[in-house]
Amino acid sequence: MEKKHPSSILILLTALFAALSGVYLLVGGIWLTKLGGSFYYIVAGVVMLITAWLLYRRRATALLLYALFLLGTVIWALWEVGPDFWALTPRLDVTFFFGLWMVLPFIYRKLVAGGKLAYGALSAVLVLTVAVLAYAVFNDPQEIHGTLDPAQTQAVVDQAAQADAADWPAYGRTQEGTRYSPLKQINDKNVAQLKEAWTFRTGDLKTENDPGEITNEVTPIKIRDTLYLCTAHQKLFALDAATGKEKWQFDPQLKYNSTFQHITCRGVSYHETPAAAQADANHTPAAQCARRIIMPVNDGRLFALDAETGKRCADFADNGELNLQSNMPHATPGHYEPTSPPVVTDKVIVIAGAVTDNYSNREPSGVIRGFDVNSGKLLWAFDPGSADPNKIPADEHHFVPNSPNSWAPAAYDAKLDMVYLPMGVSTPDIWAATARRKWSATPPVCWRCTPAPVNWPGSTRPCTTTCGTWISQPSRRWRISPVKTARKCR
Repeated sequence: MEKKHPSSILILLTALFAALSGVYLLVGGIWLTKLGGSFYYIVAGVVMLITAWLLYRRRATALLLYALFLLGTVIWALWEVGPDFWALTPRLDVTFFFGLWMVLPFIYRKLVAGGKLAYGALSAVLVLTVAVLAYAVFNDPQEIHGTLDPAQTQAVVDQAAQADAADWPAYGRTQEGTRYSPLKQINDKNVAQLKEAWTFRTGDLKTENDPGEITNEVTPIKIRDTLYLCTAHQKLFALDAATGKEKWQFDPQLKYNSTFQHITCRGVSYHETPAAAQADANHTPAAQCARRIIMPVNDGRLFALDAETGKRCADFADNGELNLQSNMPHATPGHYEPTSPPVVTDKVIVIAGAVTDNYSNREPSGVIRGFDVNSGKLLWAFDPGSADPNKIPADEHHFVPNSPNSWAPAAYDAKLDMVYLPMGVSTPDIWAATARRKWSATPPVCWRCTPAPVNWPGSTRPCTTTCGTWISQPSRRWRISPVKTARKCR
């Protein structure tokens, strides 16, 4: 019996891949169209099936047909999302690499009838696809180049001067995140002359239980003579800022789980009561936890600690420990990770967290919540996956799974009493088959932190502003359109 040449087997396997892809796209495209979605996937499925047949017959017209299909896909993708690299990639990646596979010598040289023309056409479209993606990398349509006039710049300086010049009391020094320091002793002329004053080693190293990604991303905060910093495993250290000597440390005993994607702590937050400031004025000791450090932990907990001693604040939640997994639909440690320091106003702790990427379609909610800074009581919630994003679930109910989350540091404007948070997409990132959410990938969302109570028993809720949210259009896969919402506080 005659054995088939290896190149013949590759042709057959390539045709089989095209056929299976065509069936998948055709069936899925029909289903999507019935839901009011794009006709593109039906066309793509038909083209892939014809391509498979032509490859099986070893016709070079398969390359020519696929070149037209890839060109159409590029045009469609640009119409859908514009030159946005991260949105173009899931639309062009598989189609591009399959086209690249077909112009390899051991494929196209085995095809007959017009091979050079078809090869040239597909090669040209592949080059065009690379050019489009390259342009998208360096021309982000969402990038905004802003300018500041002198009056705005002076306002930042004035606001930064409200804190003690030598202090850095928040992640971005101010709650607005300006990262501006009024200190002038160190400048561009003498910075090269700086010498090391002290070194402190935390001893926090990677262990066998850790995931592959463990990072030291902390921005320490400084209040008076003390520096506060957390390690990757959320061990909190209070150091003498002048000497680097340890004053106290706190270990929350991070609860490990194999599903952790990363372990990190970007920083902690600080809160000081008016009574603490009055005690300073009277030169008397402040009450315990009148000054407190707020620290998130990757396993879904939040701690409130006395800034002077590191002891738990007994009046906050459960002896200083707040369970952020409460009312979560799936409470596996590591699936919901608060990695950034929360916004802390004079009344509210505003905290969000990361949700594990591409692990499962049964993930926690990306809900953003406001807790009473003194007691830890839940004041309001913003769940982007819920029909009513401000609804607080009862004990037997949960927040919506897989809803969009906000893992990065937020900003707070005390004058407006408004918090601004950058939002991510729903999880899993690029798998929409089980998506149930009305709120999709969003621009920064903002709302008031402490609105007047509305007609809800025992709760308050935030008021969204014209910063807006974006609602996904089902007729276009992953296309998002801005819809402004202006809800007045009552």
